[in-house]
Amino acid sequence: MSNLRAEDLVGGEWAAWYRLTPEERFLESTKLWETYFALGGSLEPEPDTQSPFFDPEEWRESAANGRPSVHILRRGGV
Repeated sequence: MSNLRAEDLVGGEWAAWYRLTPEERFLESTKLWETYFALGGSLEPEPDTQSPFFDPEEWRESAANGRPSVHILRRGGV
């Protein structure tokens, strides 16, 4: 019987990930999300251009964060 190591099956980076505790994985994931958002990532889904509700006038690919521009809804105080 040969001794299989995690590195042999999934590579060094994944093996290191598997050795982390769930708490350590959570903390590392938090760091990844922070980096993703700092680089301009968004949780907004890509628009479904095949949807009957898709409005090409509202969505612009070059909009900041992939979102439509900000619109003023109310000018007066609350």
